[in-house]
Parts: sequence; C-alpha cells; structure tokens
Amino acid sequence: MDERNDAAAAGLVRAGLLVLTLTSGAAIYRAAGDAGAIAFVATSYATLLLLFRYLRFYELAAAAERERIRRKVWYLCTVLTALFAWKVAGVMPPAAAAAVWLLAAATSAGGFVVLFHRRRP
Repeated sequence: MDERNDAAAAGLVRAGLLVLTLTSGAAIYRAAGDAGAIAFVATSYATLLLLFRYLRFYELAAAAERERIRRKVWYLCTVLTALFAWKVAGVMPPAAAAAVWLLAAATSAGGFVVLFHRRRP
C-alpha cells in the first residue's frame, strides 16, 4: 500500500510541476515585450523550482544536514513572499501597499521564528 501511495504522490507532484511550467510559459508568452513581467515570472518560476527541490532534499536528509537546508527553504520562501508582495503592492493604493508589505514582513519573520526559534521535541 505504501508503494502505491508513493507512486500516486509522485504522479501528483509531476502533474503539479507540469501545470506550473505550462502556466509560467503562458504568462511569459502573454507578457511578450514586457521585460519586467517576464523577469518576474521567470524569477518566480525558478525560485519555486528551487524551493520544491530543497523541500525534497529536506525530506530525505539526515538530521545533521536539515538545519542548512532549513535556512535555504526559509530564504526561498522569503524571496517568493517579497516578489509577490512587490507585484501586489504595485497595483494598490499607498495605504494598502504598506499593509501588503507589513504582512509580507510579518509572514517572513513568523516563518523565521517557527523554523529557527521554536523548541523541537
């Protein structure tokens, strides 16, 4: 039963990555001529792929190696949070943009606390 679950999970991961790749490609195609939008999509896509890779490494890593990988995961999550906050804040009025950035900072700080400062059993 475990092997079937693992195969199903691997299939879902592949399907998710395929959808991510196709939607990123479609977004780049629609943004033809807008270098900023293309850079945003390409950077987000590459960062997400790295994040998924390091999450997989974390699952398979020995306990001694997990701390180093955890730092990379937090960093990539923070980069993604900042990228999306920048994009969302750019279309908001100033007060709402400030709230978006405040929430992005709180999310990253909260992730840091949870990943690095909470007690582990």
